[in-house]
Amino acid sequence: MLDDRNLNQPEKRNLSEVFRELQEIQRNPQKQLEYQKEFEKANKAKKKKKVPSISLDTNPMTGKGIKLSNLIIACIVILLIIIALFPKNTSFVESYAKETEEPEVEAFEAKNFEINRKALNMQKIISENSSFEKVKEQVTEEREIEFEITTQQNPSLPKGEQVVLQEGANGKENVSLVKTYENGEFIEEIILSKERIQDPVAKVLDIGTSDFLAKLHIHLGDTIYLTSTSTLRETPDKEGKELAEIKQNLDVKLLELPSEEWCKVSFDSLEGYLPTSSLTSAYVTPSMPEKNRIQRILLKVNIDMELNKPSGLTLKDYQKIFTGIPNDTNKIFENNAEVFYNIEKKYNINGIFLASMAIHESAWGTSQIANDKKNLFGYGSYDSTPYESSYEFEDYKDGIELVAKSLVKYYLNPSGTKIYDGETAAAWYYNGPTLAGVNTRYASDENWHKKVYSYMEMLYNRL
Repeated sequence: MLDDRNLNQPEKRNLSEVFRELQEIQRNPQKQLEYQKEFEKANKAKKKKKVPSISLDTNPMTGKGIKLSNLIIACIVILLIIIALFPKNTSFVESYAKETEEPEVEAFEAKNFEINRKALNMQKIISENSSFEKVKEQVTEEREIEFEITTQQNPSLPKGEQVVLQEGANGKENVSLVKTYENGEFIEEIILSKERIQDPVAKVLDIGTSDFLAKLHIHLGDTIYLTSTSTLRETPDKEGKELAEIKQNLDVKLLELPSEEWCKVSFDSLEGYLPTSSLTSAYVTPSMPEKNRIQRILLKVNIDMELNKPSGLTLKDYQKIFTGIPNDTNKIFENNAEVFYNIEKKYNINGIFLASMAIHESAWGTSQIANDKKNLFGYGSYDSTPYESSYEFEDYKDGIELVAKSLVKYYLNPSGTKIYDGETAAAWYYNGPTLAGVNTRYASDENWHKKVYSYMEMLYNRL
C-alpha cells in the first residue's frame, strides 16, 4: 500500500519487482479493489496537501527530474489499463514479465558472480548414499580351466570337413581372490594367487584339404566308379606298370589319396593306382550304381561261365531283354520273359542260357514242333523221327520247366548235389556246368555250345 511517509526517500525497487507486484494484483481482485481505493484516497490527499516532488535524476543539482509521486501514479494507471484490457492469467503479462525480467536478472547476476548451471542436488546425493554399504571378502574357489583347440591339415579328408581326433576336457585350479560388493551387488574381484589341480586336455581336430574328395562327396573306403575305361597301374604315374584294364562303369574301392591327381584303389582284390580324373561317385552321377550292376553281370558273361547259378538279373532286366526283339516274330519269348525269370530262381539255373537254348532249337519259336506242340527245345526228339518222337505240351511254360529240371538233374550238377523238391542230382550226363560240358552229351553238333553262346551274348548285351 502507498504510504506518504516514505515519499521523501527514493524507492529502491527494480522493474522485475514492480511487474511481479502487478501480476499479483492482476490475479487477486481483492487487491485490485484495495488499490483503487488507495488511489482515490491518494488523490484526495494530494488536493489537500502538496506532495513534494523528488527527483530521480542522478544529479540533483540540475533541478530537473521526474517526481516519484507522478511515477507511482503512472504505474497505477498502466496497471489499471492492463487489468481492463487483458483477462486474468493472460500469457501477455507472464511472457512480458519473463522477457523483461530475465535480461535484468542475468545482467545483475553477471556483474556479481558466475552462474552455476550444474548445481548439485544435495538432497538427492544424501538420499542415494544414506544406505551405501561396501563389503570385501577373501575367498578360495575351485574354477575350471578351459581347454584349447588345436587343428591339423589332412589331405585325406574332404576340404573343410572336420574330424575330432581327441576330445577336449577342462582342467581345474584353486583361485584365491578378494571380492568386492556394494549393497549386496558384486562389483569386482582381485585375484591373489592360482594353484592348478588338474591340467586341461586339448581338443585335436583334423581339417580336410582335398578338393577331389569334397567334389565327389566321398571318403577313404568308399566305392567310386569309372567314367571311362582306364588302366590300373602299379605306381601313381603314367609310366607305372600296367596291372589291369578296368572298363567303364565298373566300381573300385578308394584306399589312399597320395595326391589330387592319383588315388590308390582295389579292384577285385587287385590294388593299384588310377587317375582321379577318370572317377566319379554315386552322389555326382546317381545312375552309376545301376550301370555298375549291369556291367558287373556282363563282366561274368563268357563261354566258360557256370550255368548252374542264377544270372543275377531282375525281372525288369528280363522284360527289358526280351521286349521288342525283331526275330521274335510271334512274341513267344517276350510273353514268357517272366517264366524264364521264375524258373531261374526256382531251379538255380541260368535263365538266359535256357532261353538261348530254346531260341537255337526252335529258330525263335518258328519251328513246326514249337508251333504245333509248344515244345521250344525239341525235347524227346530222335534224329530219325524228330517230329513224331518230340513231346507235346499244353503251353510253352510246361516245356520250359521240364527241360530246366532235366538239365539241373542230369547235366549241370555233380552227383549228390541238392537240387529242387528235396532231390539230389543224378549227374548221368554231367561233364561240367558249362556250355561245352552240356554239349558233350546233349547235342551231336560239336559247335552247339558256340551257337548257343552267341545268343546268350546277344541277349545280355540288350541290358
